[in-house]
Amino acid sequence: MRPTIYLFGDSITEASFADGGWGAALANHFCRTLDVVLRGYSGYNTRWALKVLDRVFPTVGHDGAAAAPPVALTVFFGANDACLPDRYAAFQHVPLDEYKQNLHSIVSSLKKQWPKTLILLITPPPIDEDGRLRHPFVENPSGFPERTNEAAGSFAKACVETAEECGIPVVDLWTRMQQYPDWRKAYLSDGLHLTKEGNKVVFEEVMKKLEERGLSLEKLKADLPLFADIDHDDPLKAFQQ
Repeated sequence: MRPTIYLFGDSITEASFADGGWGAALANHFCRTLDVVLRGYSGYNTRWALKVLDRVFPTVGHDGAAAAPPVALTVFFGANDACLPDRYAAFQHVPLDEYKQNLHSIVSSLKKQWPKTLILLITPPPIDEDGRLRHPFVENPSGFPERTNEAAGSFAKACVETAEECGIPVVDLWTRMQQYPDWRKAYLSDGLHLTKEGNKVVFEEVMKKLEERGLSLEKLKADLPLFADIDHDDPLKAFQQ
């Protein structure tokens, strides 16, 4: 069986296999070496993710055998936790301290189950508040966005702190995206979700972290003989090895 990478997160992860998505780009990049497995749940926050963690990643497979550990796993939550508690998406809000503790619990549980798996945290992206006003998920008579960039930044900082405390890598997407002057229009389609260019940033940043820890095409073994290595005069010889 090929090794696997799991992508665990909210709608930004769930949509990552769409056209131009960062998950699809990972699957394409590792197409002969790793299987990229999607576990994205639109609208979820860390409180809900922690509640269903055992069902998302059961310790035993359908055949009764222990589930094979993935080589890597991304944890990408915070955009929904950071919804403001006095706006229309308040039911998704998680207090900052609880968010950080939930991330700790998720990482701790995954490490206990799979001690050798590389766990990579990803911070929530920045928020374009004008974009959220123009593209509300439900009717928004208040005239105020349900998310702000300032709040997202606080949750991003907490995510980075959690990664440091757990001794695991992190992609600080909130900071990285804002290094580009036109990030609002270039990277965000509705003030929150990613454009193709925004997905490209996530893919590139995740790849950097994976390659830093040895998960590169140069160091991974291809699945079955490559076409270029098959002897034209005796093709079946390649499959006897």
